Amino acid sequence: MAFFHEWSNQFKSYNQNIKLAIAANIFSQIGMGMFMVIYNFYIRALGLNQDVNGQVIALTALATAIILVPAGIMSDRLGRKRVMLFGIFGSGIILILRSVVEPTSLLLATGFATGIFTAFLQVSTIPWLAENSNPKQRVHLFSLHAALITAANVIGSILGGVLTDLFSLVTTELMSIRITLIIGSVFYLVAFFPITKMVERRPVKQKDANVKVAPVLFFKANKAGIKIIALFALAQLLIGFGSGLVIPYLNLYFADRFQASNSMIGVIISLGQAATAVAMFIGPLVVQRVGEVRAVVYLQLSSLPFLLLTAFTQNLWLAGLGFLFRQALMNAGNPIQASLMMSKVDDSMKGLANSVNQMVFQLGWAFMGPVSTTIVLHYGAYWGYAHIFSITACLYLVGSLYFFFVFRKLKTDS
Repeated sequence: MAFFHEWSNQFKSYNQNIKLAIAANIFSQIGMGMFMVIYNFYIRALGLNQDVNGQVIALTALATAIILVPAGIMSDRLGRKRVMLFGIFGSGIILILRSVVEPTSLLLATGFATGIFTAFLQVSTIPWLAENSNPKQRVHLFSLHAALITAANVIGSILGGVLTDLFSLVTTELMSIRITLIIGSVFYLVAFFPITKMVERRPVKQKDANVKVAPVLFFKANKAGIKIIALFALAQLLIGFGSGLVIPYLNLYFADRFQASNSMIGVIISLGQAATAVAMFIGPLVVQRVGEVRAVVYLQLSSLPFLLLTAFTQNLWLAGLGFLFRQALMNAGNPIQASLMMSKVDDSMKGLANSVNQMVFQLGWAFMGPVSTTIVLHYGAYWGYAHIFSITACLYLVGSLYFFFVFRKLKTDS
């Protein structure tokens, strides 16, 4: 009861801007959860091979990586609300287009456009939450926000798999997938309305937006902040390379190795997301005991045995169990890491810091997506996935150790 009372009081202490941002992200994540859990199967249903999946994912991630820093700077200068509205509307329309286009060139083009538009929402949310909260609230706030949007993704994943199977009873496989994708896109667009109700108060010093500062002077004036951003970026790059090998293809992993149905895959992925949501509530308790840096590292390292279990098992239930715990433990540290990063940089650089951090993560997905599909096609459903999961474990290990040694010192210095 004390646990629930603590979180209830935390939520009540948040202002209306935070609650509206959380609502918007819940709708967007339900829609994206529905969309992403079956989009790989849409490409298959069109008769295209797995290489196209890898190309779409790589182009989406590359587009996001390209635009994130400009989007972050726009968010800092033009305002979070404007940038989020632009991102939601643009990406919602593109998702609808992705649900109906068939030529490979259009699949690739709309995948690239998705990466562009989703970046504008992605890059503004964390700075918005940081600017509407105080430092004592942030670990709890970021954990609660991450847990709620993860739970929304769970709902979307379940709906995506179940609706596709239900629609397939009365129509073709391709049409059932397409209808579900459109429904997911509409859910995503609903996020536009809570954002319109947000009230943004721009700091007075940012009104003079026409004053141009030379990049060299900007870097000199913000040398300490730039250093912090670079250190976080390298840690995130290592994790992003590992994630890009595995995460985009988990639905294909369960389908290829275990011949699981769409509904079963949706349930498994949703359970993993649900476990992540629960683990994120536990994150602040770990922080209280061992501090922010150790909490992130301990959670990430504890996920590695479960990642290896998923890599080598030939039992669906063990694979699901391994996926569930890996997903929960690896992602539970993300809001803690975001809180730590936001506490280390000035408000004027929060958008830039968040965008750089996410950019390098997306670069990992962009570069490793084609590598992953190539390995699986070459080695098959068992050894192909075993290889990429094992490589991911090594990258996670290196990334976690780097984070510990670098930021333990940083924490001490501060």
